[in-house]
Amino acid sequence: MDLLLIKDISERLQISARAIRYYEEKGLITPVKQENSGYRMFTEQDAARLQTIVSLREVGMSLEEIGRVLAEMEAGDSEDVLHHLELQRAVLFSQMVEIRHSIETTDRIIAKGKEQAKLEWDDIYEWTASLRYAKKLRTNWRDHWNYDSHAVHHDERVESTQQKYGAYPSYRTALRRVLEAVHPQKGEKGVDLGTGTGNLAALFMENGTEMKGMDQSIAMLREAERKHPGYEVRLGNFLAIPYDDYQFDFAVMSYALHHLTEDQKLLAFLEIKRILKPHGRIGIVDFMFENRQAREEYLHMLRGEGRDDVIIDIEKSYYADRSRLTGFLEEQGYVTKTEEIQKRLHFIYAVPVRGYL
Repeated sequence: MDLLLIKDISERLQISARAIRYYEEKGLITPVKQENSGYRMFTEQDAARLQTIVSLREVGMSLEEIGRVLAEMEAGDSEDVLHHLELQRAVLFSQMVEIRHSIETTDRIIAKGKEQAKLEWDDIYEWTASLRYAKKLRTNWRDHWNYDSHAVHHDERVESTQQKYGAYPSYRTALRRVLEAVHPQKGEKGVDLGTGTGNLAALFMENGTEMKGMDQSIAMLREAERKHPGYEVRLGNFLAIPYDDYQFDFAVMSYALHHLTEDQKLLAFLEIKRILKPHGRIGIVDFMFENRQAREEYLHMLRGEGRDDVIIDIEKSYYADRSRLTGFLEEQGYVTKTEEIQKRLHFIYAVPVRGYL
């Protein structure tokens, strides 16, 4: 077996000897040291490992994460390696969204500065407030529901909870309502956000529509891929959707938006608008109330029925104020159509061109 000196590895991979020593210090590579000279000697396996380290560093992965990936590669756990890469892609998209928002804010400050004789510090602070708040919303998002643990039994759960206060009321009816409203045309491409195991996307694919999906649960995505071979899915969340601008003719989502706070929902809509084509439309079915008064009336009814369990579920989730969502969408240039499928389960259809409905 041929052994290589550090200068040979450095020249081959175009990285400095200093960087190689650093990776050694961090325990990512363990070259053999000759007893007499103390020279580091590298095998071809070491070279391949270093090449992997350099590649993963190029996509922004931390050394700690790289260490886990290398261990999984050596153990033959290719699925876990893919998981790490998918996580990294989600992180990069989140960073991209924040950088873009920062650039847009900077451009607005420059434009304002050209309009005014002098820029004041207070003005700059005020103009960047929305940027700081958006970062806070993204940072504060947490997965409190642990859907990875529900993936295997998810389909059984949604099909068996058709009762009035079930976790997924009117499930199949609701999904078909989205399909009917969006009414995909030949050649269109859609995305199912919060796809879960892909049940909503499947309805569109059965109709011959090309679909892609996103979810924050890797286990849900693996189940979706198993059920629907060829269905392309990505790990991510609503606040930094891992797709490029203007990719889709429509976006759909079901029983997912209530995992976001009210303000996070509005930020998510801006992300959805970013990935849609100029005439892209939106179909949503989720838990919400027509307005604040409707919410209070429903909670009053539940108290009368002694349904504290349902009240607790509503209060720990983020059931939307439908009027606020539609108001925001209309501010963004959409026309909306709404429907109450049953109490607390609503449908919203939004298009950016009047006369489309």
